[in-house]
Amino acid sequence: MSGESGQPQPGPSHTGLYLEHPERGQAGVPGGVIRRAGGQRHRSWIQKVIEQITGSPRQCVTLSEVVPVTVLAVQRYLLEDEPRDTVPKLPLYCYDVTISDGVYQEKCYLDPSLNFLVYQNILKVGIEMRISRVSCLYNEKRLGQGILCIDKVHCGEPLDVISVETPFRNRAHEEKPERPLRGGRSHYLALWNNEDPYGDIWKTNKQPEEFNFNNTKIISLSHLEMTWNNRKNFPALLVRILHKSKLRYYGKPNKKMIEPYQTYLEVADSSGMVSVIMWNALCPEWYKSLRVGLILLLQDYSVKKSYPLRIQPDPVDPQMKLISTMEICLNLRDPPTNIVIIPEKQLKSEWKLPKLINRFITRSELDDMPENSICDVIGMLCFVGRVQRSKKKENTYVVQEIKTRTPCILDKPSTNYAASQVPIQTYFVCTQLKVVRNNTQVPKLLFLTTTNESRVLITGHRGHPYTYDTKAKSIIHWIKTKTNLEAKNTVIGGYYPYPPVPETFSKYSRFIKAESLLTTISEVRNVIEDLQYREQKRIAIQGIITAIKYIPYNHSAGGAPAPEAHRNASQPSTSQAAGKEGHCHERGSKRSQDDRPIGSQHFPSTSMVLSLSAKRKILQGPSANPVPVPQPHSSAQMKGNKPNIPSRENSAANATGKSRRIINDRWESQLWRDKKYSLRDHLHYGHVDPESIPRKFILEHEKFLTQQFNSQPAKYIPPEGKPPKLDDFPSARSLGHFEVTILGLNHEIAIDVAFLPMYSPEDVQTSQIDTFLTCMNYSCVYPPEAPVSGRLRDPKAVAGDIVKAAADLDRVHIIGILDI
Repeated sequence: MSGESGQPQPGPSHTGLYLEHPERGQAGVPGGVIRRAGGQRHRSWIQKVIEQITGSPRQCVTLSEVVPVTVLAVQRYLLEDEPRDTVPKLPLYCYDVTISDGVYQEKCYLDPSLNFLVYQNILKVGIEMRISRVSCLYNEKRLGQGILCIDKVHCGEPLDVISVETPFRNRAHEEKPERPLRGGRSHYLALWNNEDPYGDIWKTNKQPEEFNFNNTKIISLSHLEMTWNNRKNFPALLVRILHKSKLRYYGKPNKKMIEPYQTYLEVADSSGMVSVIMWNALCPEWYKSLRVGLILLLQDYSVKKSYPLRIQPDPVDPQMKLISTMEICLNLRDPPTNIVIIPEKQLKSEWKLPKLINRFITRSELDDMPENSICDVIGMLCFVGRVQRSKKKENTYVVQEIKTRTPCILDKPSTNYAASQVPIQTYFVCTQLKVVRNNTQVPKLLFLTTTNESRVLITGHRGHPYTYDTKAKSIIHWIKTKTNLEAKNTVIGGYYPYPPVPETFSKYSRFIKAESLLTTISEVRNVIEDLQYREQKRIAIQGIITAIKYIPYNHSAGGAPAPEAHRNASQPSTSQAAGKEGHCHERGSKRSQDDRPIGSQHFPSTSMVLSLSAKRKILQGPSANPVPVPQPHSSAQMKGNKPNIPSRENSAANATGKSRRIINDRWESQLWRDKKYSLRDHLHYGHVDPESIPRKFILEHEKFLTQQFNSQPAKYIPPEGKPPKLDDFPSARSLGHFEVTILGLNHEIAIDVAFLPMYSPEDVQTSQIDTFLTCMNYSCVYPPEAPVSGRLRDPKAVAGDIVKAAADLDRVHIIGILDI
């Protein structure tokens, strides 16, 4: 098994430069093609660099010639077995960057002081990069091996055309499985989280096989529970998998664990259900091959007392016994576990193995289900939002919605699919969902979220046990009759803040630590700078709304939107990119001022804003998701109070007409006209980035669209043909957005933020939304019918009415909840 035998030597390199003989051997090419360096038309720049640094170990060398190279891979791993006391503040994770000069590819080590370029997605696959300073780090336990270290780099723009056919200069870099350049770690991790299986160590080739049970003694789970303390050897177990948990990675730099993974299986026979723990190297060997419903024969396992703090999932069958006093442990050794997948056709009735039972519910049944209930859903997926990340859990999560129009938050990456990998317009099955509800919130809160055992199924239904379920059959038949009709309403991408903010600030503050309850406007920039790629955070600020500007969604006559921020379409859209001119970064230096978002300026097409992809400059509100068509949105919840804390309604009523200035699609208060030229600082975060805009889904461009709204990949993926641009796809929101200016209570700093309401002509609940404040509270607008024609009014006319109504906010003290 990978990592358990033939452990790589600890040290700087498993495979490196081979500096003593840089020209020896040949470079391999995928497909078996072999090329020699001498046969190339142009001499390799990478080869020149290798020759220049050969005699300068551990020293930075400024290159005499700097040429653009292409980034083909950015791979992350845990750094271990390094003398951490000799390297100040050595990071937990390191990055290997694969570059190509058009002749050769080379895997390089990124100096840890430049890791922030990856955190912010400035350094990513598909871009042009210029390396001006490098160093060499030798592995003293191996002859002539070292690694090329990147110490100063200039990150440029994504490239339209990239060749991936160039061979590695060092053939060892093509060996499988891939090995990191530094430390004793045997494998790479997923780029953006630790739980998703990544790389070629994860096997998928385990298949059911016929087994001869003649000489095999089998024990029931209930009998094992009663006798395991008195046994040294345990008979085989014959069980069915009922649940499979997500992966848990527990790697630490000082632990001598090659593949530190853990996962739980809930297995059952006729006597009960018990937890099975799979440890370490068995996880890459078996995790992707094991699925719920398989029959397993387990031999040479161990048994231990169960972990008291872990909560097992309840059996679907209420008659099944839950065995919680012991756990079955599977490991590659001590003892080496033997796992056999038994084919379903070999199943015998006398085994009495339990059948899989699903708890499918309909939308109407969900209304009556209590908090924390577990259920399964099946429907047609009609909306997939963009990926967001939670730094606290070091995780990625996505918001998705099935045809029942009940929000379903998939916040565990190992539910098999992350983010936009889930195809649109397909059957969508998700099991082990937990009901989250709050009937005291206004409007009532109700949604589903994943649990540790949730799984997502999106492929064909043939062969899955749930196809025999009566409800599943009915829903599948219903979907077949609706597919063409619902295709018009299918939406992908955009920002969809859920769950919504409570309707009062007092309720919101119950879930926030006191020291982080309120953020000053002057601190917002620092909060944004600290965020990483796709990271989402919610903060509360105080202020006064002093100006509102409506920004319509511009599109050409053909329906293609005018770009709000030009992006290269070959990779996922992100505001986390380097500016057009790029920026230079070197080892040991902190992030330069050029890389920070400048509060007093706003450059929608430069890195000063767009280099912080996860920072959605959005005012978030208590969107109760009242709209029938799922459209991702960003909203603004304003808890209105005058400075003396009267109600917001009274505050609005006391606004004087002479303080209002309304010009069609914008409004300014007299206070703003008096203060805007004497501000100490003005933070401009009202720009809306392309990935925050939901797009109408077009089936023939499914692969392109899913790449755009997914996380940046670790390896470059060549597009199929000439890819379109994201801005070529029409927006699913026709209304546009509002730029809201909030002045601090001390009248010294102002901040612009974006409010993206949903345009909801079908929702009767929004008919009472007639002021800008109620629009922000419900995160949508209601376009009343034109008095004569009965047709829906033009969105711009509706927005104009909303802007006029905003005049009632003059000098109203609000608390805004910002989603950034």
